[in-house]
Amino acid sequence: MELTLLGTGAPLGLPRPDCPCAVCATARGPRARAATSLLVDGALLLDLTPGAALAAARSGHSLVGVRQVLLTHPHDGPAVEMPAALPTAGRVPDGRELTLISGHRVRAVAMDSPGTGYEVTAPDGERLLYLPPAGSPAGLHDDDRRPYDAVVADVTGRPDALARLRAAGAVGPATDVVAVHLDHDAPWGAELDRRLAAAGARAVPDGTTLYVGEYHAVPEVPRRTLVTGGARSGKSVEAERRLETFPEVVYVATGGVREGDPEWAQRVHLHRERRPSSWRTTESCDLVPLLAEEGPPLLIDCLSLWLTDAMDRVGAWDDERWADGGREELENRVAELVAAVRATGRTVVAVTNEVGSGVVPATASGRRFRDELGRLNAAFAGECEQVLMVVAGQALVLRG
Repeated sequence: MELTLLGTGAPLGLPRPDCPCAVCATARGPRARAATSLLVDGALLLDLTPGAALAAARSGHSLVGVRQVLLTHPHDGPAVEMPAALPTAGRVPDGRELTLISGHRVRAVAMDSPGTGYEVTAPDGERLLYLPPAGSPAGLHDDDRRPYDAVVADVTGRPDALARLRAAGAVGPATDVVAVHLDHDAPWGAELDRRLAAAGARAVPDGTTLYVGEYHAVPEVPRRTLVTGGARSGKSVEAERRLETFPEVVYVATGGVREGDPEWAQRVHLHRERRPSSWRTTESCDLVPLLAEEGPPLLIDCLSLWLTDAMDRVGAWDDERWADGGREELENRVAELVAAVRATGRTVVAVTNEVGSGVVPATASGRRFRDELGRLNAAFAGECEQVLMVVAGQALVLRG
């Protein structure tokens, strides 16, 4: 199956008309994206957008052989003129199947938002799923529970849709997941590629032709990631983004419960509200058994609170206790954690803090915590395939 992406942007395109935002200001030349439209084997056009004929010509294709034009979502962009000789655009009712003269079978997939998704099966059996902007399947047909060869969807706008497809077995390790409907609320350039790679997806420029079923390098999802940064830098949000397309995640909160602290309770509430409902929360500093178990990905937030608990347990705040075995006991606890990270078979994303780049703490205990956290971060990072530092909401790749 030959799939040409005539456009890969949101319905209004990228840049949006008259939008002054930073993403739109930089979406020029090769970074510009027309509204998403797909040409399948030269016979089927999914979504008719302005300039589709010119876009096809620029990619070395023609719309002359198109036998069917199908729409997936209510059109809210500029008026579209139908190119000469194209059949009238239409929509297939949910659950209905259409067979084209070319031998392609098209089945309409119901969405949980306005619009229609389409499953396209080529004459040789290759299967494509195309979803509209902000769309996720409302329910899956029995045939949808085996992996598609390719999924073209709004990965940045609806990561939960990809999680749902993975949970149902409709997206497997070899499925080519291509992000489209890209809008100005998505990152651009290398940041977009990095974020999509964490989801096992990719983006391509307008005019790209893909061959569904042909071998391609599937983006490798890092198995162990450490996300560090300063206070309110956005490191927890970045860590959550890295797992938002997984159907199940265990969120390990190392901060525990603080009775009579409304500010802390508000922080915890905001974190919980931000996480997908399918995630499970475990409040624990006992990380080694969790890392040793098999199971879904772990999101550990955060190592600095784990270290606080560990230092409490060894009496690290008391100089005499610290000198009389406390230091060695903490070193053993850290070594045990690092060994568990090295041996784990689970996908792990851990959050930590950078506290050694600012004012030197005024107390001996404060300096002790700063030093030990620096050592812990370095040791943990040494076992991770990817290490990120978040500064002012921007993720900088230190490794991976």
